[in-house]
Amino acid sequence: MNKYLFAFLIIFSTVSFADTLYITLEKDNALAVVNGETGQLLQTVPLGQRPRGVAFNNDKTQLYVAASDDDTIQVIDTASLKVVGELPSGDDPELFKIHPNGLWLYVSNEDDNIVTVIDLQTKNVIAEIPVGVEPEGIAVSLDGKWVVNTSETTNMVHWIDPTEQTIKENTLVDSRPRAAEFSVDGQALFVSSEIAGSLSRINVSTKQIVSKVQFEIAGVDKALIQPVGVLAHPNNKFLFVALGPANRVAVLDIETMTVIKYLLVGQRVWNLAFSPDLKRLYTTNGVSNDISIIEVETLTVTKSVRVGRYPWGIAVK
Repeated sequence: MNKYLFAFLIIFSTVSFADTLYITLEKDNALAVVNGETGQLLQTVPLGQRPRGVAFNNDKTQLYVAASDDDTIQVIDTASLKVVGELPSGDDPELFKIHPNGLWLYVSNEDDNIVTVIDLQTKNVIAEIPVGVEPEGIAVSLDGKWVVNTSETTNMVHWIDPTEQTIKENTLVDSRPRAAEFSVDGQALFVSSEIAGSLSRINVSTKQIVSKVQFEIAGVDKALIQPVGVLAHPNNKFLFVALGPANRVAVLDIETMTVIKYLLVGQRVWNLAFSPDLKRLYTTNGVSNDISIIEVETLTVTKSVRVGRYPWGIAVK
């Protein structure tokens, strides 16, 4: 084979299969595009005001971003990185999740105390579900049976039946619940409580809390330990919890609900995402304006990369 062609194929292969990170920058009103393997900042794309939540559609041809201060969900073409449309999100959209059917997008509207449901085909609002005060986290079970929303001030988890788009049950949790994450097997829901410094494990069948973890880190003031983002590993053995201004990610054994290790990352760690091959875990660190890259197998932080002001949400392709 011609040596120049061989070199081209190597480069093409590297570019084509490297995972790409899309990170919302709250204070830059922009999207940072980063090579996940090298940590190289590839591009910064202007967006609407205060972008936060971010997610792909099912085939990853479009990226949705909650432009919170513009009261809209922006639609971005992933090939051109241009904004190609908007969705009617309601006031102050922050976090959102897409149902496994690929049709419904659920948005928490903090100012209005509702969850807005958007039909992605018609681009219309099909339901507005009243929830508690200051709705925040959104999670959807893999089987699509449940959508849950956490309300920060009401301290509740609201269980929404997507077939009727109504709340069926509520679960009281510790103060200021933020993120929610279903286990891969669908039997448990994990909810972080920022002010309480805790994580609750809820039985999905009974909707009752079965166990809690209270995080404690030697040398770190308890008031700084504020659990936010939660991410379950697909092996259903490990759970990762971002601890906010404690600047740590807690690694938990799902079965025993015990902390295996605390990983020191950047300042004010918010959200988490895996690389597609599950070899790396990425964190967005709001105050230090960077992301941290963690090797999952060894549970070690390998590098931090500056990406822009107040990185918040993250999606990986």
